[in-house]
Amino acid sequence: MTDTVTLESKPSQNPAEPQPAVAQGVHVTPNAVKRIRVILAKEGISPEEGGLRLGVKGGGCSGLSYAIAFDTHPRERDRIFTFDGVRVFVDPKSFVYLNGMTLDYEETLMRQGFNFINPNSTRSCGCGTSFSV
Repeated sequence: MTDTVTLESKPSQNPAEPQPAVAQGVHVTPNAVKRIRVILAKEGISPEEGGLRLGVKGGGCSGLSYAIAFDTHPRERDRIFTFDGVRVFVDPKSFVYLNGMTLDYEETLMRQGFNFINPNSTRSCGCGTSFSV
């Protein structure tokens, strides 16, 4: 059984209004959604069936490393998050470390790539792909 979550809401921009608590799950910025969509098309993966797989594996200079891949379909126990038609798959073990994380995509003259903004991380290394909790 997979859990499917569609997140489309945005917090209010009015500072006088109470802001909602940070939603549980994984969040993906519009820039990251655009880039994921481009890569899915290049890989020949249908967005209706496949998506981006986010995970965590042991290793790296800080203890844990982020894993990112493209998959043709979700696995049985994956949590599935949908952002503007793009699906993101997270396995149950990785979700413990990624819950509340935001995935962004940056493209500047100096750097190009995905950024993991993870409030669960207590320490990360300079490369940005390794962290500890």
